[in-house]
Amino acid sequence: MNETSGKPIALTMGDPAGIGPDITLAIWARRRTQEPPPFLFIGDPSVLSARANALGFAAPIRETDCDGAAAAFADSLPVLPVRCPAPVVAGEPDAANAAAVTDAIDMAVRLVMSGQASAVTTNPIAKAVLYEAGFRFPGHTEYLADLAEKATGSPALPVMMLAGPKLRAVPVTIHIPLKDVPAALTPELIYRTCVVTAADLKRRFGLGAPRLAIAGLNPHAGEGGALGLEDDAVIRPVIDRLRSEGLNVAGPLPADTMFHDRARETYDVAICMYHDQALIPAKALGFDDSVNVTLGLPFIRTSPDHGTAFGIAGKGVAREESLLAALRLASELAGNTAGADR
Repeated sequence: MNETSGKPIALTMGDPAGIGPDITLAIWARRRTQEPPPFLFIGDPSVLSARANALGFAAPIRETDCDGAAAAFADSLPVLPVRCPAPVVAGEPDAANAAAVTDAIDMAVRLVMSGQASAVTTNPIAKAVLYEAGFRFPGHTEYLADLAEKATGSPALPVMMLAGPKLRAVPVTIHIPLKDVPAALTPELIYRTCVVTAADLKRRFGLGAPRLAIAGLNPHAGEGGALGLEDDAVIRPVIDRLRSEGLNVAGPLPADTMFHDRARETYDVAICMYHDQALIPAKALGFDDSVNVTLGLPFIRTSPDHGTAFGIAGKGVAREESLLAALRLASELAGNTAGADR
């Protein structure tokens, strides 16, 4: 047994008007066939109860803490209460509940940093709703990095990875306009992204010598400068530096030939230069079962690879596979990390 045995995953509620409650209930209700790792839902128990009634799930709610979650999980859905101040209507987000959404994230991080929880898994949030309430971070990832820095006193470089059964992909730049990508792709950002990725693949994924395939920015990786200079002037020197430090890296590679079956057999992760270069192949190859993993944090964080889906919240049609995969991967990474740290 590893050191995480008996510790639940801290599962945040996300936006309570979204599908987070729906898919959480679906996983717990089907726990005997799907066998999810035990989790502690951090959110409003009344929202779960109301959604369970609306969707026809028999899900008795038990308010508890980390110590009681695993024992309660077989017969009831364990919840650590974070209550929403405003009424919650499925599909109708309300900025009045934004503080409860972030409070749930704060609590999850405190539990995992104190050793009471094994990992954090987050249900989807709606950034526009949080912005309306004064949220000042671009998204979940940056907020988690800020919480990590406050807890440890050391800055973290969060790296987003989409991990599916057929592909792991990391975008170096994420939520910025495509026109801004070339200027944002500094050698230091590419280097640090690769170093963080390789370190977490070793420590958390158990890969002794991870293989990184680094995509070029331009078509055909610049075609020797004919289609752009960044590949040779910016990316290639970083690859040389990484190789000199002992990392197994290849590139810069033309992105249009990196993701077919034979190519994917040659690497463990694709390092991509911008959001869609990574997320289009990741979602095409594993739309329902890919997981968003945040690397570079002092704790494990996973999330489903989809949004709040307000349009289908409370209608009983949301699919829980990605959240289930996120919980399973969080449990696997917690076990790997405990073993690596012994």
